[in-house]
Amino acid sequence: MAPGEFKTTPYWWDYAPPAQLPPADLPAAADAVVIGSGYTGLHAALKIARAGRSVVILEKGVPGEGCSTRNGGQVSTSIKPKLAKLTARHGAETAAGIIAEGIASRAFVEDFVRDEGIACDFRTCGRFHAAATPKAYAELEKLADGETVTMVPRDRQREELGTDAYHGGAVFHRHAALDPGLYHAGLLARVQAAGAVVLPQTPATAIDEAADGVTVTTPRGTIRARDLVLATNGYTGEVTPWHRRRTIPIGSYIIATEELDPALVKRLFPTGRVASDSRRVVYYYRTSPDGRRILFGGRTSAGEMGAEVAGARLKASMCALFPELKDAAITHSWMGFVAYTFDELAHTGRRGRVHHAMGYCGSGVGMASYLGMKMGLRVLGDPAGETAMSRPDFLTRPLYTGDPWFLPAAVSAYRVLDRMGV
Repeated sequence: MAPGEFKTTPYWWDYAPPAQLPPADLPAAADAVVIGSGYTGLHAALKIARAGRSVVILEKGVPGEGCSTRNGGQVSTSIKPKLAKLTARHGAETAAGIIAEGIASRAFVEDFVRDEGIACDFRTCGRFHAAATPKAYAELEKLADGETVTMVPRDRQREELGTDAYHGGAVFHRHAALDPGLYHAGLLARVQAAGAVVLPQTPATAIDEAADGVTVTTPRGTIRARDLVLATNGYTGEVTPWHRRRTIPIGSYIIATEELDPALVKRLFPTGRVASDSRRVVYYYRTSPDGRRILFGGRTSAGEMGAEVAGARLKASMCALFPELKDAAITHSWMGFVAYTFDELAHTGRRGRVHHAMGYCGSGVGMASYLGMKMGLRVLGDPAGETAMSRPDFLTRPLYTGDPWFLPAAVSAYRVLDRMGV
């Protein structure tokens, strides 16, 4: 790692640091209070505010410092469970609806960025999903339709990715990429322009619900609202225990290399697509929007760890795929908490006056934006806010209270299965 250059903040913050908003008074009341200022909360707030209702966004830290600006910037159509599994669980109609929502979430982000004029390096580059085993390649073949998903056999793999470590893979042509920091900054600016009040350093410490509204307590006083929007995802805390029992916070770690020889970057990423692989403990990687660095992310260990140690481990994993990067310095290493669920689906719904959307299972750029928008519509009573993602029950497990004590054992077991090629 280059002395004097190493940062434990996201690479994206070099160009779009979290907004340092001036202090403002806490209003006594609002039509809607939103807890959380990531993609989910901001998209919900934008819909509500543009409809002429008063909106106050409570952020426990600085707007944008959570995973909305700590992710890899990949925008997918992904729904983790396959159609057959969803059909067995929920029936054919709901299963088809859920798959369609994944596609709609990706389209929504592109349309929103274009219509709002947000400069965030959005591009439909496609994603190469690499098969770690021949069995994984065979499973990917079942998804190929010759148009939106096409196969790349192992003997042509270097047309997509400069490594021989995989057994071919699939190109998902609809998938896209953006700069998550610039995307969040543009979204926040539009929320503020719509009249919503954004209050940093204002955590919700208690929520009291009544038939006609909700009172939220903060260190700066209380605020009353007709509707409460919960948009905390991987940072869901004890103030909402029902939701905390249904989300599993998992640290995801990313590194960025120093600026590299453009010819090397082109050799490793000849098509400029984002990439991921089929392992249970997945890696995801891409070039920076300017094509001068490589960003490499994934899970580094069974437990959580510091950014420097994680960075060294991620570099070792990156170099196992791309030995040509062994001398490349790492300039940034950071992490953020994503939220998984017990059924690997995002969930959105309402309990009384509290609306929620969370549990994006690693596909948060598209799904958080989309379900945040849908949640805002439902607060307004607009039927267009209905979504298939609200149909499955939001499940928990006995003895689970929000601390994923089982995660280290599960990750270790998954790593063993990955090494065995099972």
